[in-house]
Formats: sequence, structure tokens, C-alpha cells
Amino acid sequence: MSAFAIRDGTLVDPAGQPFLTLGVNHADETNLKYPHNIEIWRRRYGSRDRWITDGVVADLRGWGFNTLGWTQEYVSGGWGEALDWFGDPIDLYHSAPWPAADLRRAGIPYVAQMRVQEIEDWNGYPAFRPMGEDFAGWCEYLARAIAEPHADSENLIGYFLVDIPAWLPHASGADFAELRGLDPADRDRKLYDVASRYYETIVTAIRRYDPDHLVLGDRYNGNKGIPEPVLRAMQPFVDVLSVQYFNEPTDEGRRQMRDDLARWHEQSGGKPVVVADVGNWTPTELNPHRTSPIPDQAGRAADYAATLDVLCAEPWFAGWHWCSYVENTGRGWGLKDPWDEPYRDFTDPLADINRRAEAAYREET
Repeated sequence: MSAFAIRDGTLVDPAGQPFLTLGVNHADETNLKYPHNIEIWRRRYGSRDRWITDGVVADLRGWGFNTLGWTQEYVSGGWGEALDWFGDPIDLYHSAPWPAADLRRAGIPYVAQMRVQEIEDWNGYPAFRPMGEDFAGWCEYLARAIAEPHADSENLIGYFLVDIPAWLPHASGADFAELRGLDPADRDRKLYDVASRYYETIVTAIRRYDPDHLVLGDRYNGNKGIPEPVLRAMQPFVDVLSVQYFNEPTDEGRRQMRDDLARWHEQSGGKPVVVADVGNWTPTELNPHRTSPIPDQAGRAADYAATLDVLCAEPWFAGWHWCSYVENTGRGWGLKDPWDEPYRDFTDPLADINRRAEAAYREET
């Protein structure tokens, strides 16, 4: 079957044309089912099917996005800053991802997700399980349950694995048992072995049920850094280097992001890079504590355009997926406010920005 592919280092669509994936993450209907906005949900949509078609898909197309990104959403937070995996261990509950039927029903390119190991940076109780027979059976199950229903889909770009996995170190102090007590050199060698088993096992299982679609790999936490042995281990198995990265909204911050991604691109053996989660924010009515150097929603649009321009100049850049769709009390920012209205000073310029980026991508490739 025809499918998205990597040809000469470029992401191409099923027709073989260059495809710059521009997506939106964390579209979850319950962001419109809080006490402050559930009446809007009932009046405007009233059903999940209508929300998908008249809400999510219509918005993405209207703003010039071409991909439905990672659909899980951070749902456990209340008021105040919670997204901090650099300090004390935290536990951020997330919604379930969209089922395959909904992803296919949306009618636009999309990604699927597999939680291969519970080792996310945001996970306050990570489970670093051994990668033996039981792990192989788990990967086989994931492939049967998740890859098989997508195997004949022309809109599937590929499979993401773990969201910001803590290969080294986790804030809780937990890690794989095989890595404990080793000196740095031995630890790097063992980390490579552990990661190799991980990638080989899950990708072999995926390919058994879906030999055609891309494996987009883990969504590494670029702000925390990516261990070089893990990047070497993924090379024979994963098609794309996927990195979450939230840069400072300055010229220096954008250059630092570009330079970090370029370095990891080289260490991954030259994989094309998808920035799997990227975003910015400014104080809002619901989340006035969400401060940043960006003064307002128009400033968010300017930063979006400037950052995308920097990355589009790089031959290894294959796209980004924006965080996020509807603002909630936990994440604290979005393209739409908590009452389902677009932040128009931000969203109105997006269609032109995104389409110019797509046109430039096609010309350069």
C-alpha cells in the first residue's frame, strides 16, 4: 500500500510528495467539559463525532495545520504551575489517546501512540521493567492492539512510542536495574544494550503487523537532553528523530534549539527531525500565573513564525506539532481559550504562516 515514507532524508506523503508535518497536540474533548464550560460543549457540539469534525478538524484546516498530533492531554492539574520535571518527582495524569476509529474518521494525516514503558519524565511512579520474555509479549500485544487497526490507513504517518522517556536520569531516582552502580563508561555501554533491546523488540513487533508505516520513536525531552547511547541504539530501528523542545522566545533561544536538534540529528545517524511537542504561552484569564517573555497572543504568533522560520531553513527538519488545542486549568495554554474561542490574535495569522512554510519546504526539497 502507499504510505508516508522517508526518501533521501525527506518525509514524503503517500503520493511521494514532500510533506512538512504541521500538527496540533492534546485535542481532548474533556477540556470542554469542566464546570466553567460544559454548557458550551453541550450547545456547540453535543457529541464526540460532531466535536471531531466541526471542532478539531475544521479548526486545524482553517489554521493551516495538516496533521492531528499526539492526542493525550494533561488533565490532573489545578491552579498553579505543575509542569516541572526538573525538580521533585511529580505525577501528571493524562487522558487516554484517541481510539483508532476516531483517528481514521478525522480524515486527515495523523499519528498513533504506544506507551511501551511507563518511564515518562512526568510520571511520578515510573516502572522501569526488565526487557525479557514478558516485555516481548507486551510489545506483541501493543502491536496487535494498536498497529494492526492502522495497518491499511493512508492517513497514518507513523507510531510514536514513549512521551519524554527518562532514559537517564528520572527525577524520582528510578532507572533500569541493569544500570545501577556502574561507572560512567560502563553505564553508557549498558544503556546502549538496554535501549537496543527496547527498540528492536517493539519495532520488530510493529513491523510484524504493519510493515509499511513509519516508526517515529520516542518523543525525547530535548530540554533535558538526550543520552548519546540511546540515539545510537535507535538508529537501526526508528525512522525519525522525534524531540519535544520548548525554546526561549528569543533569537538566542531559537538558535540554541536549532543547534541542539542539529547535534542530535547527527548523533542519530542523520534521521529527519520532527519536533513532536513545541509551544509558547502568555498570561490568560483562566491562567494569569502562566507568565513568559511573550506579552500577549499576538506575541505568540510572532514567536511561532520566527521559530518556524529558523527550523525550516534546516534540511533535516520534517515538521512540528504544536502544544496545544484548548486551554485547560492544568496545562494553561492553547490555541483556543477555555470557552472554545480561538485566540484570534494568535490563530488568524497561522494559516498564512503554515502555508508559506509548506511551500518553502516543497521548493527546497
